[in-house]
Amino acid sequence: MKKFLPLIILAILCTLPFIGLSTYAMHIFILVLIWSIIGMGWNILGGYTGQVSFGHAAFFGMGAYAAGLLYQHLGISAWWGLPVCVLILTALSLVVGYICLRLRGAYFALATLALGEICRVAAENLVDFTKGNMGIMLRERTWVDKTWYFYIILLLAAGTYILIKMVMESKLGYYFVAIREDQDAAESLGINTTFYKTISLCISGVLTGIAGAYYMNYMGYIDPSTVFPLSEVSIATVVVVMVGGAATYWGPIVGAVIMVFLAEEIRSIPFIGAAHQTIFGIILILIVMFLPNGIVGDFRKLIKPFKGKKGASS
Repeated sequence: MKKFLPLIILAILCTLPFIGLSTYAMHIFILVLIWSIIGMGWNILGGYTGQVSFGHAAFFGMGAYAAGLLYQHLGISAWWGLPVCVLILTALSLVVGYICLRLRGAYFALATLALGEICRVAAENLVDFTKGNMGIMLRERTWVDKTWYFYIILLLAAGTYILIKMVMESKLGYYFVAIREDQDAAESLGINTTFYKTISLCISGVLTGIAGAYYMNYMGYIDPSTVFPLSEVSIATVVVVMVGGAATYWGPIVGAVIMVFLAEEIRSIPFIGAAHQTIFGIILILIVMFLPNGIVGDFRKLIKPFKGKKGASS
């Protein structure tokens, strides 16, 4: 049953557009899938390889701008941003990896933090190229209905899950985990840790960039404050993975579901106003405090009280 769980969930999701969901509900599911891809992308670098990044907004924003600039300057469909961003994000990851991945721990995290801010400031100031704070808008949307947008992001999320699983069950994945567990020991065994960390960063950056390119096509508008923000993208990405469970296949997906639905529910409470962010933050802190390995990582601990009651009653 567990083996077929991904296929069962995929089959259920494929039927969603046919059960009469509202436009708003479809939008929420699309957001969950976008965050699932971003979370899975971060997880391979931060969760499996142990290199915590606070700059994934740079990859997300670069992907979004790759799609937007193609449309803005060359007049071609922003959907071409999906394959083009793979090339751009691979090149960016190689440069960032060469410069930053020789650093360890907090120094690497701070370097990635600076990367996100550099990209945001560049996007704001290169007005002739990026339109600055005015942003880029698609004058015509591909579809009015959200159905095809949903199926495309569902296909991208499923492909990301399969890719992560294939990588982590290969020799490459074992190298990533070895680097996370003990980098010095991995080097003593002949593993070129900088090389494999760079590969991990490339996979992570490209997946996050693809989510950004899709976001440009789906939302139809981007500006530096929406695709490069520190708290709404970089920090939120870490929260998604930590809440769901780092270094687990389902953790980023579960984290994305909780973060998106919880944020929307709290925001809809009357008279809450701007305090919804505080309440959301407190709930997330409590989850991380009592479930340090995330909901998926501590799932056995989570269901233990219910199993105990079942055993006692029987």
